[in-house]
Amino acid sequence: MEWFKNVDPQEIWQASQDTLTMLGMSALFTVLLGLPLGILLFMTSRGQILQNRAVYLTLSIIVNVLRSIPFVILMILVMPFTKVLVGTTIEVKGSIPPLVIAAAPFFARLVETTLREVDRGVVEAAKAMGASNWQIIRKVLLPESLPGLVAGITITTVTLVSYTAMSGIIGGGGLGDLAIRYGYQRFMPDVMAVTVLILILLVILLQILGDRLVLRFSRK
Repeated sequence: MEWFKNVDPQEIWQASQDTLTMLGMSALFTVLLGLPLGILLFMTSRGQILQNRAVYLTLSIIVNVLRSIPFVILMILVMPFTKVLVGTTIEVKGSIPPLVIAAAPFFARLVETTLREVDRGVVEAAKAMGASNWQIIRKVLLPESLPGLVAGITITTVTLVSYTAMSGIIGGGGLGDLAIRYGYQRFMPDVMAVTVLILILLVILLQILGDRLVLRFSRK
């Protein structure tokens, strides 16, 4: 079609692969960091088995500060750290650290909120039977809150899709970078339209998958 004359399928495919790589790696590290952080926030909060006001307030302030910084600004602020960590601040590799730093606190709050919904009576029963704190976390809190945790992962992953697109502003690679360099800077609306369509489809697919997993674990 004449309207899509500027669209290079090879470039679109490569950009899509870069976006999926950024999304997959950042989602993985976000869960690995955000899950224990969220558990620690919950366990040290008021009325919980590891209640510690100082630890909770410290972690809460850090999480709130990181969540309040717009992602575009955060990417610029953490550039020195990103350079030290992965050796570059651009392309796919340079985008992953700021993505994780932005998303992990967000996911940690979702984890904390989800754990608060677990029936306190179940936790008390486990304590009465002599379960250790680790056993309560592993055998009570996580299994009981699994549907909510899966929903939280879905929400976080969908949020990361928009973050990966924004990383294109500083040359982060992927569909966002393609949309900015060609769609915006070179006035190619067809390229912009294709990248936006792919991102929309990606979000829809992720949400459908997440909803099905939540439903499956809820039935169990």
